[in-house]
Amino acid sequence: MSAKLSAVLALGLAACAPMVPLETISNAQDGTTLASKCEGREGWSDSAPPAHIFANVYMVGTCGIVSLLVTSAKGHILIDGATAEAAPLIADNIRKLGFKPADVKYLVNSHEHLDHVAGLSALKGITGARMLARAEARKSLETGISDPTDPQLEILPPFAGIKVDQIVRDGETITLGPIRMTAIATPGHAPGGTSWTWKSCKGAICHQFVFADSLGAVSADAYRFMDHPAYVAVLRATMNRVSKLKPCDILIAPHPAQSRFFERLSGNEPLVNPAGCKNYAKAAMERLDARLAKEAAQ
Repeated sequence: MSAKLSAVLALGLAACAPMVPLETISNAQDGTTLASKCEGREGWSDSAPPAHIFANVYMVGTCGIVSLLVTSAKGHILIDGATAEAAPLIADNIRKLGFKPADVKYLVNSHEHLDHVAGLSALKGITGARMLARAEARKSLETGISDPTDPQLEILPPFAGIKVDQIVRDGETITLGPIRMTAIATPGHAPGGTSWTWKSCKGAICHQFVFADSLGAVSADAYRFMDHPAYVAVLRATMNRVSKLKPCDILIAPHPAQSRFFERLSGNEPLVNPAGCKNYAKAAMERLDARLAKEAAQ
């Protein structure tokens, strides 16, 4: 984790109606049902049922995009908003769980590409939540246009921008009731890439979650990573950083397939794997090396 001292964001919350007690929530589907509903469906906007992951953490996204709801009696945090078309599906999944969208207090994101953030503008309108992001992602989030240095700039359509209400620095911790969620700067897949980590407990059993941003070296066809050594260095540094995140009990990535999320959530593979971050980063590094070797051979 970052060597920087974590700082608690002192953000005032508006008065709101009493929230649904967490112990009354019982409408989440199990992981097997989610995996079954999404079999053969990986579209970014393909509807999926909500599913309980562990303790106060729920999957409320689509078959192709992970969106996580981290809940508390003081309010909830939503990570990523998928596409604009998916925004009402995410809000409906929150309602299906028995929670109120209005009780979502903070929106945060992984990276500033439309498949993960285009739905945030609508979700902000639905929830009234505050948008928190790193400074490096702010301009793209607000304009809906990728940063000029983004390898995918030429292939990413614009999206509806969302006003960023609060800048979060690397190593800062968002506090909401018992939730302590720390931002980790992980640029590379996109300049403003951010990962998030927090501890969730069910009784005496606690697990450290890591929502690790995408690490793939993805680009427009004409882009050659070997021509951008500084960008490659940043991406490698991020991979190294993710590989050393500890504890990393439950790893989840922005696309389900990246962390074999559905297989793990349905019980076909272990949900808890302390080596998850290390393995995730190692695989990404191998793909980057293969991409560079392919470019050099052309």
